[in-house]
Amino acid sequence: MGNSQHKSYEDLQVWEKSVALAKQIYSITKHFPKDELYGLTSQIRRSSVSISSNIAEGCGRNSYGEFIQFLGIASGSLAELHTQLLIAIDAGYVDKSTFDNFVVSIKEIGRMINGLKNSLKNAA
Repeated sequence: MGNSQHKSYEDLQVWEKSVALAKQIYSITKHFPKDELYGLTSQIRRSSVSISSNIAEGCGRNSYGEFIQFLGIASGSLAELHTQLLIAIDAGYVDKSTFDNFVVSIKEIGRMINGLKNSLKNAA
């Protein structure tokens, strides 16, 4: 956000962590079956990219209210990703250990998004 306490979305740790998560998602989905490329693989990748993208877009908006709205969208994408990873584990595309590591990251990013939303609400 242009006039916020942050110079750029790149200064936000939650943005950095969500970009790292998306990179990990791309890495593991390379090994998904080819017939899932336009199905679950595509959905998981879009959800993971949407998290950091919405944080960045919200940060670039003109008001705290808009930023909070985009953080809400990022939270929704995080929930989508979690759900899609549950489906991937049930389908045998992701092992339990990998899934558990993703859940740790998802929960951490979720807490960070909520913390940022609360700080923006308090600043508004």
